[in-house]
Amino acid sequence: MTFLRRLNNFIAKFEGWLLIFIVLFMVFLAFLQVVLRNLFAHGILWGDTFLRHLVLWVGFIGASLATKDEKHINIDALSRLLNERWKLGVQTIISFFSALITSYLAWISWRFVMEEKEFGTILFNNIPVWYFQIIIPFGFALMSLRFLLSGMEKLIRTINYQEDA
Repeated sequence: MTFLRRLNNFIAKFEGWLLIFIVLFMVFLAFLQVVLRNLFAHGILWGDTFLRHLVLWVGFIGASLATKDEKHINIDALSRLLNERWKLGVQTIISFFSALITSYLAWISWRFVMEEKEFGTILFNNIPVWYFQIIIPFGFALMSLRFLLSGMEKLIRTINYQEDA
């Protein structure tokens, strides 16, 4: 379990740096587009399309990091009524169920991206669109892995839970 936690932290650091790089590049490209349009009445032809697809990358990398830190959207109305052990048990079930759903979404989105590859859809400058869409299945797969790890940790904590006497 320690190896998986270290691997998860390593992936998170890589994602964090990748996210910083992408956002900085997006700000630079958007600023360049504005300057070129205002000064020369023309921008980079593929700039807006590229920026839209980079937003997809930022969204999925951010969602993956949020899942790692358990900062994703959740509804916790029931957890306020439960004691700690039951709360851990419910959170464990939710984590495993979330891992199942996100792994299904990863599989479905993988099929979608492979269909895009097969159809040969071009984004711009002879660059296939699936190069940019590949983040969708990988993002869902990372979220699934993180939900699974969280579920396993919570299951161990639930099993080892001892109430204070």
